Amino acid sequence: MPDGQVASGRIPGYVGALRIGGRVEVRAGGRMALGSASAPMAADTRFRLASLTKLTSGVLALGLEHDGLFGLDDPVARWLPEAAAPRVLVAPDAPLDRTVEACRPITVRHLLTLTCGWGAVLAQTPLQAEMLRRGVFPGPLTPRMSVDEFVARVTGLPLAFQPGEGWLYDTGIDLLGVLLARCAGRPLSELVAERITGPLAMASTGFWEPDPSRLATAYRPGPDGLEVLDAADGEFARPPAFEELSSGLVSTAPDVLRFLCALADGGGPLLPAGAVARMTADALTGAQRDQARPIVGPGGSWGLGTGLDVESAEPWMAPGRWGWDGGTGTTGHVDPTRDTVGVLLTQRAMTGPLDGFGEFWTAVAATR
Repeated sequence: MPDGQVASGRIPGYVGALRIGGRVEVRAGGRMALGSASAPMAADTRFRLASLTKLTSGVLALGLEHDGLFGLDDPVARWLPEAAAPRVLVAPDAPLDRTVEACRPITVRHLLTLTCGWGAVLAQTPLQAEMLRRGVFPGPLTPRMSVDEFVARVTGLPLAFQPGEGWLYDTGIDLLGVLLARCAGRPLSELVAERITGPLAMASTGFWEPDPSRLATAYRPGPDGLEVLDAADGEFARPPAFEELSSGLVSTAPDVLRFLCALADGGGPLLPAGAVARMTADALTGAQRDQARPIVGPGGSWGLGTGLDVESAEPWMAPGRWGWDGGTGTTGHVDPTRDTVGVLLTQRAMTGPLDGFGEFWTAVAATR
C-alpha cells in the first residue's frame, strides 16, 4: 500500500482492498483531505471513481443484450436518433467543414469498444478545440449540462474516423449510458441499482454522495503542490443533471472489490455464463491498439468496457489481466493468472497511464 506516498505528501490518503486467493484485506492510510484536522481515511470513505466507472458499462450492456433488448451490432439510431447520420472528417486533423458521409451506421459495439469516432482527441486539432468550446471534452468531473444537451453537443460534431475504424477514449461510453437508459426506459442510476449495486449489496455506491463528510476531497497536482479539484461538498454532493457512465460513480474500496470479485468468479449474479470472457477479450485491431496506446499504455488494449493486458510489458502485467483506472486517482484490476483482485482508491488526479500505481501493482503481482 502507498504509505510512502502519504508520508511524502504526494497523496493525502488512500484506501486499498485486495483479494489474494481466498483472503481479503482492506487497508486505509492518511487523511480524507490535506491538513491534520481532516478525518482519517477509513474503509467506508467515499471516492469519485472517475473512469473506473467504465467497468460497469460492459456489465450493463451485456445484461440488457442477454435480456433481448438489443444486439451489440444493432445500429444505435433507434435509441440515439441524434447519431443516425453522422458526418466524418476527411482526416482527423481536418477543418470541421471537410467531411464525408459515414460508410456504415454506428452500432452499440462501437460505443462499448470506443471505436465510434467520437472521443478524447489528444492532438491539437480543430475537432479538439470545438470539443473544448462545447464543454464535451472528457475530464474527471461530470459535464454541467443535461443528458439531452450533452448528446446534442457531441453528435453535432463530425466523427474523427469512420465507425469501427479507429479508437478514441471516453465519449462512446457516455453515449452508451444514454442509450441504455433510453432503451430500458428508466434512469441510468436505476439500472445500476437494479443490475449491479442491488444484487451485490453495494450500499455505498451511486452517482452522488448525500453525506459530504464521507467523501474524500479530490486534488490535482499544481505548481505549488496539490490543488483542490473538487471539495467534499462540491460537484458530487448533489444529484447530477447527467448520470455519466464513463466516470460518474462514487464508491468505496470494499464495494469496488465486491464488484470485481463477482466478475472474477464468473459474473454471477450479474451476468450469464460466458459474458465475462466476452467482456474481457481483446476487441481491437493492431492499428487500433496503436491509437489507444497513449491511454491504455504499452501492452494494453480494450475489450467491452474494460482495459486489458495483451502483453507483459510491465512486471505486474499478464495476458488475461483486466481492469481500469480513473483520472481522480483510482485503479482496479483482476488477474486470473495470479488469482488476485485489487483496488486502490486515492483522490490525486492522474497525469498519465498508471500514474503512481506501478509500485502498488508490482507488489500485488509479487504476492503470488
